[in-house]
Amino acid sequence: MDASVRLVVVDDHPLFREGVESLVARTDDLVLVGQGATGHDAVRLVRDLAPDIVLMDLHMPDLDGIAATRSITAAHPDTKVIVLTMLDDDGSVLAAIRAGARGYVLKGAERGSLLRAVRAVARGEALLGEAVAKRVLDQLAAGPPSAAVDPDIDRLTPREQEVLGLIAAGLRNHDIATRLFISERTVGNHITSIFRKLQIADRAQAVIRGRRAALHRDDGP
Repeated sequence: MDASVRLVVVDDHPLFREGVESLVARTDDLVLVGQGATGHDAVRLVRDLAPDIVLMDLHMPDLDGIAATRSITAAHPDTKVIVLTMLDDDGSVLAAIRAGARGYVLKGAERGSLLRAVRAVARGEALLGEAVAKRVLDQLAAGPPSAAVDPDIDRLTPREQEVLGLIAAGLRNHDIATRLFISERTVGNHITSIFRKLQIADRAQAVIRGRRAALHRDDGP
């Protein structure tokens, strides 16, 4: 990365924030620009500081991490949210992904995992653990992404919808090609067409559009 990735950490436990601060201080490519303890703090810090990444606890007093994530991703789409949770299969994680989070990190994971997560999301990658990825794939297996939440989905061919769904589930081009029994070059061609039809610029935006469309079924009857 050419410039430092600017971070904000929001967690109601001061010791956790201090740990992140110490960890980031030992890197050359990350800088912590703000800290908060509530969801309202997160929204304010993003508005005032425009960080690249927000590390946000899911469970906080005042405004919780899910509501804060929804507010941030709607108003500041260039800021990426990584949620922090104690449990890999926490149902709130899926809700946060639906709200626009790019992924999650277990609070008990070794510190190197946190740094790798931040750098991966800064590059535009999505972070889904096995449990959450399975939930997303289960939704995709029920059918193509829903046009009810994103009318532009109707512009995609059925195969392009499949590819978008697999991007949303965090699969790489090689894995998509293997799953669909097509070449990586064909996958790349589909992705180019998806970007053009949805008027998006990168894979991270495709992840958000695909997840919101696919996971919309969870909110339905």
